[in-house]
Amino acid sequence: MGTTDGVALERPTPSARRHVGPHPAEGVGRPGAAALRRFLPGITAYVFLVGLLLHADTPASDVARYTGYVLWGVILPGTLVFRALRRRPHNLIEDLAYGAVTGLVLELAAWFALVRLGAQSYATAWPLAVVIPFAAVPRLRRHWRPRGYRSTSAGWSWSVAGTVMLTGVYFHQVFLARFPVVPSGEAGRIFGDMPYMLSLAANAKQHAPLTVPQVAGEPLYYHWLSFAHMAMTDMVGRIDLPVVESRLMVPALAALSTVITAVVARRLTGRAWAGPLAALLVFAVGEFTAMYPNNVNTWTLGAPAVRLMFWSSLSLAYSQPLLVALLGVVGEALRRGGRTGEAGGGEGRDRAPRFGRGVFVLTALFAMASSAAKASTLPVALAGLALAGVAVLIGTRRVPWTVVGLGAILAAAQLFATAVVFHFESYGLQVLPFSNVDQFWADPGDARPAAFQALVVAATLFAFVLNHHVKLLGMVPLLGRRRLRLEPVQWFLLGAAVAGPAAYLAVNGYNSSYFTIAALPFGAVLSAWGYCELFERAALPGRAKAALAVAALAFAAVLTFAIHRYSESWARFVRRVCDDPDGTTSYALLLPALGAAAALAMCALVGAVLWWAAGRIRPALRGRGGVVLLTAALTVGTPGLVHDVLQSRQEVWAGTWVLPGTQVEAARWVRAHSDPADVLVTNSHCWEFEDYANGPDCTNVRSQWLSGYSERSVLIEGWAYAPRAVALTRGGTAYDGPFWDQELFRLNEDAVYRPSEAGLRRLRERHHVRYVVVHRPTGPESPHLRELAEQVFDNGRVSVYRLS
Repeated sequence: MGTTDGVALERPTPSARRHVGPHPAEGVGRPGAAALRRFLPGITAYVFLVGLLLHADTPASDVARYTGYVLWGVILPGTLVFRALRRRPHNLIEDLAYGAVTGLVLELAAWFALVRLGAQSYATAWPLAVVIPFAAVPRLRRHWRPRGYRSTSAGWSWSVAGTVMLTGVYFHQVFLARFPVVPSGEAGRIFGDMPYMLSLAANAKQHAPLTVPQVAGEPLYYHWLSFAHMAMTDMVGRIDLPVVESRLMVPALAALSTVITAVVARRLTGRAWAGPLAALLVFAVGEFTAMYPNNVNTWTLGAPAVRLMFWSSLSLAYSQPLLVALLGVVGEALRRGGRTGEAGGGEGRDRAPRFGRGVFVLTALFAMASSAAKASTLPVALAGLALAGVAVLIGTRRVPWTVVGLGAILAAAQLFATAVVFHFESYGLQVLPFSNVDQFWADPGDARPAAFQALVVAATLFAFVLNHHVKLLGMVPLLGRRRLRLEPVQWFLLGAAVAGPAAYLAVNGYNSSYFTIAALPFGAVLSAWGYCELFERAALPGRAKAALAVAALAFAAVLTFAIHRYSESWARFVRRVCDDPDGTTSYALLLPALGAAAALAMCALVGAVLWWAAGRIRPALRGRGGVVLLTAALTVGTPGLVHDVLQSRQEVWAGTWVLPGTQVEAARWVRAHSDPADVLVTNSHCWEFEDYANGPDCTNVRSQWLSGYSERSVLIEGWAYAPRAVALTRGGTAYDGPFWDQELFRLNEDAVYRPSEAGLRRLRERHHVRYVVVHRPTGPESPHLRELAEQVFDNGRVSVYRLS
């Protein structure tokens, strides 16, 4: 593997301008073949993803419409605006990647205007607001066909395309092929939050800002921009929301995130191969756990990174390309204002032209979108900027006005999100240092000696770093070689990479693990930067590069097999060595990973000694052992992807619930026979892992199927995720207490079990209720309901009544 990419301007030289057509050396009459070779990696990746979608029973017509939507509603307007904001072109893939993210931001403005004006039927035409000015204004017209692109090597393009296809295969195995678009059988399972996310997307088609679909009219103080994007996909592309959610959105956003990560890493580091490596570190290298299976109950140190959470948290999937693009433009502004003014501190040989002053406009666009796309993103970026500002101030004794300006933009975006979108809602999160990990060193009886307890605390914190951050070790040679004399952009990346896990350790609650996830792209870019520098200094010959690649793949395969086959035996062995055979100590879950790390460290030490001894015999090995060791370290998280696929085939994940198809059938009937403004009443409030609970003993008020698949608001369905309820959990994942308005709750229940003409009239006139949807496993309706309302649907499990 090389670390530089041969670049050549496509702009013709003066002598070449005399020729008509391509340069003679390229072969006259073959521009089509050259163009095909240029675009073949992208075409291959697209066709491959389409094949995966079709294999997962995605209708071909929906794939075609989605392709048209992406080209017309995202890439075209976004690329035109991005080209107008950046000063000089670099390469086509950069324009398209940044352009697609810019298109996501423009789409939000269009969504807000369309929904507020009630003009949703004109959604397909909104890109004309960009296309017409760029076609009519001469100064803008040149952005349709920019000149001066630099070529991208085939190796780089195929590497990025290969990463896109790898992530596509993963998502196909664990998500696309696992869950149906619309549940049809009575025992089918879906991921538990899918109806909730579907309901928010449906709500976004009618409300700006959003409300809580499960509690009609309740404001939603939440990062909901991903659902506005889903709504626009439906309105522009004319695609059914369940298809968008369960098939199209995840692989498309994963592909965009992969490409934008590669583009940003290449630009900031000045090393082409840092791009594919950073993308692999983010999307293919997971956590180091040394455990299989790794189910929800063993997520001991927060949520897993992008792999699983990318499809179970659509807000993360949507926010990721926005965050990486923000990382890129802020880093570009710091590069622009740095001391050297060159990418990679002046050492890189793939120096991209600067964006120019438009970088601050792009920063504002991406910051505003990121602020309400995922609440954890901007605090991490702001922390990185703060460290960069302090470092520049100390190093130059001058106020870093570039950093100050960027910080003001990001702070304004954060204030907007906090005040306007989140309404200062904390969702119960509090600053409680180490509350997320202190259970692993808990010693209620104070039975441990102080020295041993200190060792347990240190081991727990080390296990946290080991679990999430082994793939960031590439930054170590970078920091060591420069002796912390870093460029502003490197301080920015380092500060954000540290701020994320620090926030997780400081703030209580499972959801604080998203701070860790938000920080990983920053650390991955810095890790790829350091690895590429170390790789360059090693100056490996071609055969050695090939041998290193083969050895890395072999090591990953052996580690994957060993963890899959022997992890249980290994856990028993480690616990026995640690005098904890029954796994009863507070730190028992950490022992397998810590023991595996110790064993691998011992192997690395032995290998280093042998390498040093071999270097005495073969001088060519000297100075090259570090890159071998670092390659192995960056590889130890690769089993995660394979293990997730294997586990999805063998075990039922605890986060999946049964959703009978008859309930979905009833909900979609209501959607087809009602107006979007209609409100529903139901007695379904509880959703257990295997079936619905009956009566007052419900401990899981997460019923969301009706609002999700009917795409209508429900007076009171499941209130577990309502902001005022979640705030009572103190950082927990869901609320399971009573509804806050018991009078309204009684009115709701009376409509099913004790209906009266006055009560139904009050629901119709005051709360705009049109249908009463009875979920009979929860409780059968009163026979008097048929006398007071018209029964319009009944499939045995669900009955629907219309109020006149």
